Amino acid sequence: MNLQQELNKTSGFKNLALLASQVVEGYISGMHKSPFHGFSAEFAEHKRYNQGESTRHIDWKLYAKTDKYYTKQYDEETNLRCHLIVDNSASMHYPVVKNQTLGNLNKIGYAALAAASLMNLLKKQRDAVGLSVYASDYEYYAPEKGSERHHNMLLDQLNTISSRSSINGSTDTYKYLHEIAENIKRRSLIILFTDMFQSDRHQDELFEALRHLKYNKHDVVLFHVFDGKTEVDFDFENRPTRFLDVETGEHVNLYADNVKETYSHAMREYFEQLRVRCGQYRIKYMPVDIQQDFNVILTTFLLERQLFK
Repeated sequence: MNLQQELNKTSGFKNLALLASQVVEGYISGMHKSPFHGFSAEFAEHKRYNQGESTRHIDWKLYAKTDKYYTKQYDEETNLRCHLIVDNSASMHYPVVKNQTLGNLNKIGYAALAAASLMNLLKKQRDAVGLSVYASDYEYYAPEKGSERHHNMLLDQLNTISSRSSINGSTDTYKYLHEIAENIKRRSLIILFTDMFQSDRHQDELFEALRHLKYNKHDVVLFHVFDGKTEVDFDFENRPTRFLDVETGEHVNLYADNVKETYSHAMREYFEQLRVRCGQYRIKYMPVDIQQDFNVILTTFLLERQLFK
């Protein structure tokens, strides 16, 4: 069976919302003491309602008992706007996974579940979230909203992109980042999930597009998604193997051990170059291995959310 047929068999999540909830709840319960003071959408206390204030949070049950108006205060309420961007290019669908489950994810599955988990946190805070997806085209755009219907619509889209029916061609990430930047009109926290497999000749254009995302004082976090075992350590059996570029169709036949050391060194240099260049543009760069849990992503998000002013 060829790679095209294998990818055709890949399926999405059975219940992405439930998995995202499990990720978030597991993360929060694992904290001995939360360093994120104020991160809560839980009810804190009542205060007397003052004429002219919004009636949105009036506690009507308490009014029925006391005949007085009180509003519910929450630990923290913000108007944060967050826009999630997911790279859905062919390389993001590596490695081949028949069924996406927690602990058995390819790069697109990991990105989709991470995005859904962030949406879960944003929903708890009643923040607005939007979504953009690109591959060989700008596939999907939804502006930042906070409704339940909108949330479910984005979850459905994330589940859809976690499976695929065909191999896309090459992806010029920089082109779509410029389009996305034009769509985000109000200041937002922008979070990008991508494997950064971009042609060397377009590296400058890519960083110009990332700088465009910073326009209007947006804060940008780049989660560099990769499979550390194979894409960095090049941990393959040392036998004649054909390695295929799923975006260009180019291939090379070789023994893994013959290039392993040189390849791994080059990849680590590339990661360092990305870190330095992102630092120059004041973009938060976070490499994330899909073989690891989601703690780095959730912690980074919560810290950036607190810093977002």
